[in-house]
Order: sequence, then structure tokens, then C-alpha cells
Amino acid sequence: MDRFIDDLPPMDLMRSEKMMFVQLIIPVESAQRAVSYLGELGLLQFRDLNSDKSPFQRTFVNQVKRCGEMSRKLRFFKEQINKAGLQSSVHPVSGPDLDLEELEIQLAEHEHELIETNSNSEKLRQTYNELLEFKMVLQKAGGFLVSSNGHAVAEETELSENVYSMNDYADTASLLEQDIRAGPSNQSGLRFISGIICKSKVLRFERMLFRATRGNMLFNQAPADEEIMDPVTAEMVEKTIFVVFFSGEQARTKILKICEAFGANCYPVSEDLTKQRQIIREVLSRLSELEATLDAGIRHRNKALTSIGFHLTKWMNMVRREKAVYDTLNMLNFDVTKKCLVGEGWCPIFAKAQIQEVLQRATFDSNSQVGTIFHVMDSMESPPTYFRTNRFTNAFQEIVDAYGVARYQEANPAVYAVITFPFLFAVMFGDWGHGICLLLGALVLIAQERKLSNQMNLGIILSYFDARFFGSSLDIRQESEVILYLGARYQFVPQLIFLNSLFGYLSLLIIIKWCTGSQADLYHILLLLLATVAVPWMLFPKPFILRKLHTERFQGRTYGILGTSEMDLEVEPDSARQHHEDFNFSEIFVHQMIHSIEFVLGAVSNTASYLRLWALSLAHSELSTVFYEKVLLLAWGYDNLVIRLVGLAVFAFATAFILLMMETLSAFLHALRLHWVEFQNKFYHGDGYKFRPFSFALINDEED
Repeated sequence: MDRFIDDLPPMDLMRSEKMMFVQLIIPVESAQRAVSYLGELGLLQFRDLNSDKSPFQRTFVNQVKRCGEMSRKLRFFKEQINKAGLQSSVHPVSGPDLDLEELEIQLAEHEHELIETNSNSEKLRQTYNELLEFKMVLQKAGGFLVSSNGHAVAEETELSENVYSMNDYADTASLLEQDIRAGPSNQSGLRFISGIICKSKVLRFERMLFRATRGNMLFNQAPADEEIMDPVTAEMVEKTIFVVFFSGEQARTKILKICEAFGANCYPVSEDLTKQRQIIREVLSRLSELEATLDAGIRHRNKALTSIGFHLTKWMNMVRREKAVYDTLNMLNFDVTKKCLVGEGWCPIFAKAQIQEVLQRATFDSNSQVGTIFHVMDSMESPPTYFRTNRFTNAFQEIVDAYGVARYQEANPAVYAVITFPFLFAVMFGDWGHGICLLLGALVLIAQERKLSNQMNLGIILSYFDARFFGSSLDIRQESEVILYLGARYQFVPQLIFLNSLFGYLSLLIIIKWCTGSQADLYHILLLLLATVAVPWMLFPKPFILRKLHTERFQGRTYGILGTSEMDLEVEPDSARQHHEDFNFSEIFVHQMIHSIEFVLGAVSNTASYLRLWALSLAHSELSTVFYEKVLLLAWGYDNLVIRLVGLAVFAFATAFILLMMETLSAFLHALRLHWVEFQNKFYHGDGYKFRPFSFALINDEED
């Protein structure tokens, strides 16, 4: 049996890639280039040798800070480009390569220019808004003043730029710079304050004015004809023009304070119609000049942002890579001479030649007189798990990894999930018409993949292969591995007998009944006795043999399975002695009893779980029948177009959202549970950790 198994061809995805622990000694002058080349290769996972140091205590902290500052500037440019409604180039443009210092200087210049341009534009926009508000106050408030003083009706005196054209503007002194007082010169008579306020604050503003003046005021309001753009948020704000009539200096002081508290802008309006006309002409003239200036500033800013946008992707990739290189260099240590950096990490065995070639190229390109030393080391740590996948197998590998990453060299359930997951899903979904709809949807997603891109007998058998693999090919020093090896002989066989004597027999009986139409007599009592014998077989041998092995070990004798030498005991005598003292037979026995009970009960529950395949398939079929007969055919039986259309709409909705979406999700979740619980719990530990190499291809925008 063992010879037959050894002769089987290896499966590439069954076991994770064999890893090796390596050490790199890199000269300082070629360290940055060597790590950069390793990032392009993406097959070496560095180990942090400075985990006891904070980020600010590491060697290349200043370079990381510089890269972080440049990343901030690039994010600022990206925000400005998006805010301006422009688009940056998705693909990096070709051009001369820049080093980090040159790029840093260019980014600083571009940032200074944009900040200065934005500051000037903000000031101009603020001035433009004030003049625009002043113009609207003059237009609206003039009507209130004429009506209150009885000069004429508001329609005859309403100020408009359409009536007073710019051609009638004469050269007169600037009235905007004069101190125009609000209200008549008579301090004891009726006075007024005019201004503009956000529309959302008008109600509270009027109520506060009424309370402050005890009702001794007259409040007039009118909606502004234009919205005002906020220079900071670039949002349009609705505003309202108001005129408050009052009497007395004390009331005036209170009203001004309330206006200031509510953010209302007050503007002086003369009662003299001639002055009003002259002021509005000057306002219109300055508004025209500011509009031209603002447009020129926006064109200049957009031109600068467009130029930056052509290189933004290239610059972001460059800074992101440089920062990743220096972050990795911070994981390395200096040797005693302070002339070399020492790094450690994991890499696949097949990548040894590629890594050595990359290191030699880095030495040559950096004109270093000393090459990088690369050698393999022993490690007591468990290696990371690395499976080479493609676009098709990666999806199933992710389903398995969502349950837990495989232990190093542990059997990979994804190999079987590629077949069993779609099969179980199809059994539960159970409708070829709806399946075609899912197929068409999947084809659409596959076609848009590039655009959208910007986990029972089998389980027991796999547990045997895992136990045999770890028990024969590894130098076992831990009790957990001894237990795993013993499970191959004292768990695999009784579990297989128990499962097939009961539930395997039932499955076979169903098939025979289907084929012959009669009952089958398969020695029920014999199979039941075999299942009964299998239970103590699982429970008793393993704990007693484990105690015997531990006793032999610490009586000066060794046993081949543990592979422990005198050197091992000399290296770690304290840990070995404590391991012997901590051995508790009762605890091991109870643990094995629990495991046996879990298997017996789990066999029943797991088998019942697989009945969901039939139940969900039947439910899908019955739902399809109900919607077809009780909705579509029933509605089609009426000689009424409206009823037919309603029935067709309900049938289409039920098919799309219930049968396709909800049933798809239900079948997917149940297939996931059947793989995670009923299948993988027989053999899969899932307590490993992923191989995460230093690779530029794995760096994303979030790491900025």
C-alpha cells in the first residue's frame, strides 16, 4: 500500500510550495537597488529584524518621511484634478526617468504654484461674491425704500442692469469707496439696515430680531435672483435679501450684532436714486473685470493640473515603490562593520536561482565591488504557505483561505473544490433554464474582468495522507505532530469503517433499490457490529500508545518516529523536561474521547447536512412551478392586456430576484458550508499563514 502511494505522481496544487529560510548580506551601496529588484521579482518575504524598534527609531526613517510627504502632495494634486472636473492619465506616460530628489523638487514647485493660485482665486471669488451680493441688495432693497418713503411704486424704481446699460456710464468719482451711512441723516428718525443672509437662516434671524427689539422693527425680505458660490466648498448657496427698519441707536447696535452672529453681510444703500444708479454702474463694471480675471485664473490652474495629470500615475507609482523599498530596508539590520545590511526571509525553493540572478544584477548596476551573499539557513519557525494559482483556481483558493490558510505542506482542499463546489451548487440550484441565465451573467463578468479589477470519505482519506506526509517527511519534535501521526493508524481505519458501515451502506442500498426495485440484504448485523467496534478502536489505542512513547523517550531510549537526537536534548533540555512533566494521560484520554464523540455525532449531522442538496433542489423546482403556473399562466388566462402585463412583470421579478438572486445566494452559502464544515473538518487544520512576498505588484493605493 505504501509503495503504491509513493509511486503516485505528485499534484502541484495538493501541497504548498516548498519554502526555504534564507539570509542576505547586502553591501550598503547596492542595498536600495537590490531590494528594488527583489520587489519587481516578488518572490521573497522579508522578516522584520527590528520589530522591537518603533518606526521613528529605524535607519531609513527620514527617507520614509520624504516619501510620505511626496505622497501627500500627490494626493493633493489628485484631489485638485478631481475637484476641477479633469481626468488624470490612467496609463503612465513615457518620459525621462527622474530620481527621487528631482521629483521632490518638482512636486514642491507644483504645490507652491497651485496653493498660490488657489489662494488668489479664493480672494478674487470672495470679492466677486461681495460685489454680486451688493448688486442684488441694491436691486431688491431699492424697492423697499421707495415704497416706504412714498417716492414712487417699486416697479418704477427697481434697479436693473438691463435698464442702466454700461454705455451710459460716465466718468465719476468711485462711490464704492465713500462712507455711505445706512439710513437718513436724522438720528432720531426712522432708519434701516440692508443686507443678505443664507435662506436657511432667515426664519431664526427674523425671530431673533423681533425679540431683541421687542417688536419695534419692520422686517422685509425678498429672494436673491442668483445663487452665490462658496469659495471654500465650491457649493452654490441660496440667499435672501432683507431690509430692517428701526428707530434709535441702541436698536441699531443690537441689529448689527445679530447680523454678525448669523453671518449676514450688510451693505449700505443710499436713498438717493441718482447715487444708487451710479453705484450699481460701478458695481457692474467691477464685476465684469473680476469675471475676466477669474476665468483667466481658472484656465491657468486647469492648464497646470492637466500637465500634472499626464505624469500623476507615473509619479504615484514611483513614490509608492520608493516608500515600499525604504520600508523594507527598515526591516534589515546592519552588520558589525556597518558596511552591510543583513536581511532574513522566506522564499520558494524554485525561486533560488532567480533571486541570485537579481542580486547579481543589482551589484553590477550599482558598481559595487562586493557582491551580495545569499545562503540558506535552518529555522524553527513554520514556513508560510504559498500556492501558485491562476485566474481560474484563485477564486476557489480564496474560498478555502476564507476558512483558514492551509498549514505548510497540508493537503489543499481547493484542488477538489474546483470540481465539487460547482457540482454541489448545480445540484442545489437544479434548473437548467435559470442556469443558462447565470451562465450569461458570468460571461458578462468575465468579459468585463479587466475593467472590473481596477471551501466526507474524501476528507477522511485526505486526513490519512496528511498524517502520513507529516509523520514520514518531517523531523517531528512536537506532541501535536506525534498525535497527527498516530491518527493515521488509530483514527483513519476505524473512522472509515464506522462511516461506511452505516451511512455508506445506506447510500449503497438506495442505489441498489433504484437499479433493482427490491430490497437489498447486505448483512445488517455484521455492518452494525463493525461500526460498534470502530468506536473503541478510535478511543483507546492512541492515548495508551502516546503515553508509552513518552515514557520510553525519557527513560533514555528513543523511538524513530520522534526523530529526537541527543543534540536536540542538549539544545533545549529545559523545554524537553518541562514537556515531559506537563504530559497528562487523563487530559489526553479525555481529549481523544471528545474527538471520538465529535466524529460519531458529526457523521450523523454531516450526512443530514448533505440532504440539503435534495431539499434545496426540490424547493427551487417547486418555486419555479408555482411562479409559472400560479402567476404567469393564471394571468395569461385573462383576456385583459393590463392583467397579462402585471402577471408578466410579477413573474419576471420573482424569477430575477427570488429564483436567480436569492436562490443563487442560498445555494452558494450551503455549498460553502458543506465544504467548510462537512468536508474540511475531517482533515483540514487551516492554522497556517500566507506567503506575502515583497512585491510591487501587491502594493495598492491604500498603502499611500
